[in-house]
Amino acid sequence: MENGQQRMITTYEYGNPEADVVLIQLTGEHELAVLENEVKEIRKRASSGELDFRFIAAKVENWNDELSPWKAPAVFKNEDFGGGAAETLEKILALCTDPGKTYYIGGYSLAGLFALWAAYQTDRFSGVAAASPSVWFPGFSAYMREHRMKTGTVYLSLGDREEKTRNPVMAQVGACIRDACSWMSEQGINCTLEWNQGNHFQEPDVRTAKAFAWVMEKRTGKVVKGRLRR
Repeated sequence: MENGQQRMITTYEYGNPEADVVLIQLTGEHELAVLENEVKEIRKRASSGELDFRFIAAKVENWNDELSPWKAPAVFKNEDFGGGAAETLEKILALCTDPGKTYYIGGYSLAGLFALWAAYQTDRFSGVAAASPSVWFPGFSAYMREHRMKTGTVYLSLGDREEKTRNPVMAQVGACIRDACSWMSEQGINCTLEWNQGNHFQEPDVRTAKAFAWVMEKRTGKVVKGRLRR
């Protein structure tokens, strides 16, 4: 259900508003129709629904502008990246003001990239759920190599056909995400990399649900169901 606006960002909330665990996902118009199913999948996968949580989807209006950490030329189609992530993060942090809550941030595709970048900027998030994140983004791989993340738990995933593309920039995504997991592990971060079947557009809601379920489970030490590794 739509909850309203927080500093000019529209939010959609599900779950228990009083829960100690808060999941925050950056989302676009194209994902709104599958949010309810994603929340159901999180409940199903996280300890058979035993874990209580509040889910906040924060809607961005301009995907390429509001989620990109810095300006970059267009990689596909004609829309450049605007570098508006810092302003978006300010709005997200306004949702994370209760010191008694545990906050996790996540998202799919460019929203997954934003979630990773956000964890380099602040220690507010206890974990990052980055499903098929756009780690091919120009300069981001070098950024990860040169900086230390301020969270201790990171979930990464990628479809096993995502790096098989003719786009030379996006084809780097497989190498970039393998390197990212390796660097994070070397820094002592609890990082996992899960390979899903298919390309970038298959079941984004289910993939993101698996990501959130995993980082939540790390808080309790329980085992996530339905894992697929390679």
